[in-house]
Amino acid sequence: MSNCLFCKIIAGEIPAAKVYEDDRVIAFNDINPQAPMHVLVVPRRHIATLNDLSAADDGLVGSMVRAGAQIARAHGFDGPGFRTVFNCNAQAGQTVFHIHLHVLGGRTLAWPPG
Repeated sequence: MSNCLFCKIIAGEIPAAKVYEDDRVIAFNDINPQAPMHVLVVPRRHIATLNDLSAADDGLVGSMVRAGAQIARAHGFDGPGFRTVFNCNAQAGQTVFHIHLHVLGGRTLAWPPG
């Protein structure tokens, strides 16, 4: 999608601090971190919201979650704990309409979230 921020990052048109990438996903540090580790895991293929996923995307979502766990482990947060979050649509806090998994760690996270 031509005006999508994450599509532009994936295409290399906008720089990002990448921490992981493979053939299905790319992960980079959030520019407005809410924890010492705040990484976004983004599929290379544009999908606007979780509502746009189909059963054919199950493997892609699994890849996103596994990449998030691998990133948390690489940062040493697999033991103390980390949080993964998908936001869907504006009321839930989605500001970029390209699905992405937030991976947060390095501080105590409250529940329920804000």
